[in-house]
Amino acid sequence: MASEESLLEKANVNPADQASLQKGARTFINYCLNCHNAAFMRYNRMAQDLGLSEEEVTKNLMFASTKIGETMTVAMPRADAKKWFGTIPPDLSVIARARGADWIYTYLKSFYLDPNRPTGVNNLVFKDVGMPHVLWGLQGYAEPVFAVHGTEKVITGTKVVTPGLQTPAQYDETVHDLTNFLAYVGEPSKLDRLRLGPWVMLFLLVFVVLTYLLKKEFWRDVH
Repeated sequence: MASEESLLEKANVNPADQASLQKGARTFINYCLNCHNAAFMRYNRMAQDLGLSEEEVTKNLMFASTKIGETMTVAMPRADAKKWFGTIPPDLSVIARARGADWIYTYLKSFYLDPNRPTGVNNLVFKDVGMPHVLWGLQGYAEPVFAVHGTEKVITGTKVVTPGLQTPAQYDETVHDLTNFLAYVGEPSKLDRLRLGPWVMLFLLVFVVLTYLLKKEFWRDVH
């Protein structure tokens, strides 16, 4: 199999794209929150950052909680999760910071059929992954693409052989939005920094101008 680094595709996440974050949140809640927590994120904080009303979040995005101030957790007992998947599905609050957005984006696009695995699938960037391909209904199923290097047969990519509900371009967009949302969840304060950044730069520019004028005033009588 090719090295992980050579397989990674650019996610090009943009935390300022609210429409993308909203779509990513919908995908996360519908497909990921069944098994994975995002326990560091509260629904009301997400509503505020993503430009949604609390009523919209409560009605359309809260299926595992009852109060808007609760964190994004699932009700699946940990013992059952371990029995079903062999391990407890990790909390995804900081997965983007731990793995990187490019890794998540590529991972979600890199499942392929493998009859030797319990779930029937494997992954290019996470060998012998325990997670099933939860987005198979959207992407479809893919088979590995091989290249021969000397006497070694190497998997270099995947090719969809059973189409899903989305075209490849649509699926790429879905995965991009989901990755964008996970990057936001890992560092929600980044949105505040992006909003404040232009104002800070403007303040510094005005401060530099005032400092320069003040310096000229102080040194005027010296010459």
